[in-house]
Formats: sequence, C-alpha cells, structure tokens
Amino acid sequence: MQQPGAVRSTRILVINPNSSRAVTAAIDAALDPLRLAGGPAIAVTDLPKGPASIGSQQDADSVVMPLARRIAADGADAFVIACFSDPGLHTAREVAGGRPVMGIAEWGLLRSLTLGERFGIIALSEGSVRRQRRMVRQMGLGARYAGSRPVEAQAKETAGEAIRDRLIAAARLLVARDGADVLVLGCAGMAPHRAAVERAAGCPVIEPCQQAVAAALGAVLLKTAP
Repeated sequence: MQQPGAVRSTRILVINPNSSRAVTAAIDAALDPLRLAGGPAIAVTDLPKGPASIGSQQDADSVVMPLARRIAADGADAFVIACFSDPGLHTAREVAGGRPVMGIAEWGLLRSLTLGERFGIIALSEGSVRRQRRMVRQMGLGARYAGSRPVEAQAKETAGEAIRDRLIAAARLLVARDGADVLVLGCAGMAPHRAAVERAAGCPVIEPCQQAVAAALGAVLLKTAP
C-alpha cells in the first residue's frame, strides 16, 4: 500500500554541463540525503561532449543548446542545471514545457539570504568571479554580497582532497576580510568539502546542488499534493 504523500514514478534529472566524471560523482554523492524512500528518483548525468570545465563565458555559452536539447528530449518531472554559471537557465525553462528547472547558483544565493546578512562565494577562478558579480547584480542582491574569492582551479580538480586547503583559505578571507557571514560553494564539484570548509570558516556553508535539488523536490512533491 502506498503511504500518504508518497510519490512514485517521478524523477528529477540533475545535469552537470561539463564532461568531468569526478564532478558528476561528487554531485551524485552530495544528493544522497535527498533520496527519500517512496519519493522522486534523483538521477545525475553529465554532458559527454561538454567542456572539461566551465571557466569562461564562452564555455558557459557553448552548453546552452546541448542542455536545452537534453531537457526537451527527457521526460523528467523537474531539472537541475548543476553548474554555478547557471548556463542556459532561461532557455531551459522555455523548452521544459512548464516543468521546473532550477539553477544551482540561483538557489544557492537565495538560500544564503536566509542564513546570514552578507554572503560570499568561493569561486573557481577570476573569470568565474566576473560572472558571479554580474549574476549578483542581475538578481538585485548587491547590498548583501560580500564578494568572491577564487581558488584558481578547474572543475575536475574540485572533488579531490588536494584542493581543500585552498577552499578553506578562500573561505577564511571571505569571512575575515570581506565580512561574509555565510558562504556559497561556487562549483558543483566542491560538494565533498562543504562540512570541512564550514568547520574551518566558523559560519554556514551552502552546497548549491543540494539546495537546488531540494527546491526541485519540493516542487515535484507539491504538484501532487491536494
């Protein structure tokens, strides 16, 4: 007998728009707490022909149409674009036919507003910082933005242990020098380091894939609610 509120045969598709298997695996593992018994399935995939890392605006732009085609061809109930540039987010929403499409940057920043007064972003590179400043301005969140600090890495490096010290160093600068009291990880591959960075920084640290998938999960569950 199906339990009240249980949802079966529904699915959320999380798409990593780069081709890094390490990043895709890190995302998949971070989402385990959201895989509810009897709830929507959460599938994670990548774009095999996508760039190894999305480090520039050109990289982000290059995946817009492949993402749109992937979403249009899939029967999932909701989608998450698992790249902090939120590439093709509005195009994806157009082709999704009313199904929810969440961008991890958008949801990571929105969640940060509930946990602190000033958010800081741990960025992949200086190029990422420029895109983040633009995104913050477009979202109208400039007054709450402490800044971004880059670790100068590619996405495929972020899931490994070697980068953790750089993430922690960036986090501490955001808190001590920039006045951030909540931090957002600026790449999906950074997911395995959230707890360690939070302990070192002494303030909440948001893993944005989890937040975007949690939002998608709520959207799918509420769609079937009375």
